Amino acid sequence: MKAKRALISVSDKTGVVEFAKALTALGIEIVSTGGTMQTLQQAGIPVIYISDVTGFPEMMDGRVKTLNPYIHGGILAVRDNPEHAAAMQEHGICPIDLVVVNLYPFRQTIAKPGVTQEDAVENIDIGGPAMVRSAAKNFRYVSVVVNPARYDTVLKELQEQGEVTLATRMALVREAFTHTAEYDAAISRYFSQQTGEGEYPSTLILPWEKLQDLRYGENPHQTAAFYRDNAATGGVAHARQLAGKELSFNNIVDLEAAYAIVSEFAKPAAAVIKHTNPCGTATAEDIATAYKLAYEADPVSAFGGIVALNRPVDAATAQQLTAIFLEAVIAPAFEAAALEILTAKKNVRLLEAALPQADAKQRYDIKTVSGGMLIQSTDTADALQTEWKTVSKRLPTQAELKELELAWKVVKHVKSNAIVISRDGRTIGVGAGQMNRVGSAEIALKQAAEAARGAVMSSDAFFPFRDTVDAAAKAGITAIIQPGGSMRDEESIAAADEHGIAMIFTGMRHFKH
Repeated sequence: MKAKRALISVSDKTGVVEFAKALTALGIEIVSTGGTMQTLQQAGIPVIYISDVTGFPEMMDGRVKTLNPYIHGGILAVRDNPEHAAAMQEHGICPIDLVVVNLYPFRQTIAKPGVTQEDAVENIDIGGPAMVRSAAKNFRYVSVVVNPARYDTVLKELQEQGEVTLATRMALVREAFTHTAEYDAAISRYFSQQTGEGEYPSTLILPWEKLQDLRYGENPHQTAAFYRDNAATGGVAHARQLAGKELSFNNIVDLEAAYAIVSEFAKPAAAVIKHTNPCGTATAEDIATAYKLAYEADPVSAFGGIVALNRPVDAATAQQLTAIFLEAVIAPAFEAAALEILTAKKNVRLLEAALPQADAKQRYDIKTVSGGMLIQSTDTADALQTEWKTVSKRLPTQAELKELELAWKVVKHVKSNAIVISRDGRTIGVGAGQMNRVGSAEIALKQAAEAARGAVMSSDAFFPFRDTVDAAAKAGITAIIQPGGSMRDEESIAAADEHGIAMIFTGMRHFKH
């Protein structure tokens, strides 16, 4: 059925003038509302004002303009239903074949600092979703376009065939209902917060956008896809890939683990990740030195790893990065010279991403269980040095405090049970994921070897027994940081005093399961 009339009412006016001109050239008349109509008229496009169709003015500050039988009858009428056709003829309702609508910018409005509830409410679209849903319901006769990126496809089919194909209309229906669902989810989330229901509403709606289907999941027999939370702006899901092969499921998981670590530090920091655990993490006065120290912490494990940096990548750092095989590098930016060096290695994936600290409050950690899921806020909290409590007789030195802070920031990103050994601004031993804490300590101390003498140790949770302190003392550890809170804390403190080790309690645990 040849398209004859389009209704256009959009908040996002990207490409709408060009699209409307092309529709007019095809002989399709355009009906429009206030702001959109003015935009089209200023471009010299003939437009029928919505009020001339409904017989009513736009009223109540624009709240009522399209909620009218002349509009919804024209959209919803089943064209080959005799009763519908008779009703349209009796009441003078003209069919609307193309509905081009996107909604008031509610999400953008509530993201503004200091936005009032009144402003938020006025940006809740009523007529727009109603038209979108009406057109989507009647997709066999009506095309609904909510995404400006679809204009070219729709226009091409109209130009070639005089109508939009059923296959395209079906795709447009999916986009339309997704558009209104995302919109309602944002409003629901806003009012959950406004009414004090809290961060975790009784019904959880996650309007995430699929970025890509992945070749497979953690293993080749698993399917997978990558989604993005559009309420956030920084981090891995909003990264821009500059070069390299397509990201895999495991790449993305490791990139998140790596970038989360370097985001902890104000100083230049680098982390090398394998299977979500850090092979090495380091800070320095410049990013090239930080990477060198992180790599040298465990060069064997670094092969085939993921590298994260919290500073732009310069040529000096890029030269070091090309020395071994890496799966991916993620950083806030890449200097032109660095890109030239790194892109010479064709397969390495290069990602540019804003550091995610600013979005910490919007980020969640989700774990699935059979038939459901668990959701929690991301572990971005930290016990500051001002909150630390020295429980041993010996106080830590300033140099030890500096190392303890690095080890403490890293240990929360290591699989529990987690132990991290640090010295000279870098990790030198990491024990992860063991069934008992002393087992993790033994792995970390073995990796550190002789360098453990004079180093410091961090633990993500308390010591249930004094055995970890004894093992640390035997290896030459001089200071330990841990949350405290065990029934046997006094035994661990006594062991520290016996060995002359400085021990700090943070009062904050960092399990990672």
